Amino acid sequence: MSADPDGMTDGGAEAAGNKPRDSPGLPLMGRHRLSPQPAAALEQCWLVGSCGALQPEQLGSLVQCLLHRINRRGGGQPGEGPGTRLPEADSPLRGGGLLDCGGCRELLSEPVTLRCGHTWCRRCLRRSPRCPGCGEAAAGTQSLRSNVVLSHLLPKWFPAEARRIRNKVKLEELLAECRFPEALTLLEQLELKPSDALQSYRADSYAGLQLFREAIEDMEAGCSRRPAWPEQMSNVPKTAEGELACLSRTQSIQLLPRVENLVGLKRVSSAPLLSRQEKAVLMKRKLSFSDQEIKETGNGKKKHQKQDTEQLFHSSSSEKTITKDLVDASDFECSLCMRLFLEPITTLCGHTFCKGCLERSLDHSPLCPLCKDSLKEYLENRKYAVTYLLEEVIARYLSEELRERQRVHNEETAELSNLTRNVPIFVCTMAYPTVPCPLHVFEPRYRLMIRRCIETGTKRFGMCISDPHNGFTDFGCMLHIRNIHFLPDGRSIVDTVGGNCFKVLERGQKDGYYIANIEYLKDVKVAGEELVKLVDLHDEVYAQACKWFQNLKSRFHSQILQHFGPMPERDTNIQGPPNGPAWCWWLLAVLPVDPKYQLSVLSMTSLKNRLIKIQKILTYFSSARDQSK
Repeated sequence: MSADPDGMTDGGAEAAGNKPRDSPGLPLMGRHRLSPQPAAALEQCWLVGSCGALQPEQLGSLVQCLLHRINRRGGGQPGEGPGTRLPEADSPLRGGGLLDCGGCRELLSEPVTLRCGHTWCRRCLRRSPRCPGCGEAAAGTQSLRSNVVLSHLLPKWFPAEARRIRNKVKLEELLAECRFPEALTLLEQLELKPSDALQSYRADSYAGLQLFREAIEDMEAGCSRRPAWPEQMSNVPKTAEGELACLSRTQSIQLLPRVENLVGLKRVSSAPLLSRQEKAVLMKRKLSFSDQEIKETGNGKKKHQKQDTEQLFHSSSSEKTITKDLVDASDFECSLCMRLFLEPITTLCGHTFCKGCLERSLDHSPLCPLCKDSLKEYLENRKYAVTYLLEEVIARYLSEELRERQRVHNEETAELSNLTRNVPIFVCTMAYPTVPCPLHVFEPRYRLMIRRCIETGTKRFGMCISDPHNGFTDFGCMLHIRNIHFLPDGRSIVDTVGGNCFKVLERGQKDGYYIANIEYLKDVKVAGEELVKLVDLHDEVYAQACKWFQNLKSRFHSQILQHFGPMPERDTNIQGPPNGPAWCWWLLAVLPVDPKYQLSVLSMTSLKNRLIKIQKILTYFSSARDQSK
């Protein structure tokens, strides 16, 4: 194999305006333009070899280079560059165990969890600008740190396999940097067994040092230990041809004997006693029957070959089986709540927390609680993707602990969703039934409170004004969240509207904010003559309120309309709503009255007394306006 097989362009010649790279193993790269189609390119290789332009070792190097290029392009879609595709979750090339990377089908090495929640080897992510699992953009993967939990667990559970993967990555780096002597030295230090797949990197090293005969011997020895490999690759369906781009360097080397057998290259390059003309005739005969041989290989499968194939593809995953004794629940504890991960979220800095714990931490600071890296992106986007791999490991091997963790969480959620006991209380301003009440939420305790109201589905909390003795007053109004807009720094604008009035029975605190046991207030209904008098009083006060509002200065009039909207229409059934007509509360909200006076009206359960209070206020303001004239 040449030192830089990627020096070829799509057609095998130099790119426009660029000189071809010098390669002692490929002296004709700049003069013979190879076809981008694999079959045609191989035929041209035969022509090049038959004309005597290349020595057998050089021809073998050329074929290796071509195969490496084919593997990298791998039948991708038009316009896709080399190495831009990785296998999907249902790809026939996926295979492997739970902790295997879906790209290279080996134990995860430098596991990186993307924003979408999928985890891959860092080196596999370098081949694609998008997540291979879901297609979400994975730009900036170089800045993402390795998943701390997985990086700790993998060497702990599979020390030998983890070391092998590290050595493989190191060898790939050395070969990519053309440091072939160092790669050979490392292989000697590892003292690998002849059956170890890492031995195939020695062939790469030999090829890089132009020791082609030694390289071919290593490749042939390696492929002889994997007799089922050619059949397995011939059985890959055409729909998966594009997935071949994810094959590692080791697998691309193992593909060489199959192509050599099909087109006769191995026999030509390794038969020094044949004349050049005899080699050409032999290769031509092999080329003419290559398609037939491929077909026969696919149809004439033998039982023992299938077994060899299955052993080849599944032996590595069987060595990485996770047993119950390997899994320790303490390895999956959130560092914030010190409990088992529930909806584990891995941040961009590689740390993992429960979703709820991370949100609570971000209420106080936009920094990672462990390393202090910025996590403002979560505040801006409000997207928290669960780390699927950790969630699957916990569900599979810590099922009992997870059920207990979920039970406790459900109990806490049920407690928070009760609308009469432990109701969250926002201590701020006066709120009234049916009247809009926009809120600017910035305190961490209220960020948590609002989020819990959303998560439990109630979307309700109580609003009371402050009291110096008890923390908040004895009466308040429930608010219903209609909409919420999160700001990039974690603050939020919450659009609420008033619900029922309530009386506080018992006070308390939870996680920094107030809670209370409450009972809802309802107006006492009347009938008969009292109802007739109540209707007359209602109509009289309503007309007085409309007159007062119309006589306001245009400046105040427009401000009220902008903030509270128009005055509600008169109700036909004044005793229908539990807290009386909506216009009474709208008027009480816009009148410039002391909050304590407004609170006294809010606490009433008699519509008659409420109307009398409002009438007194309107009379006072009307007389004050007349005196000012």
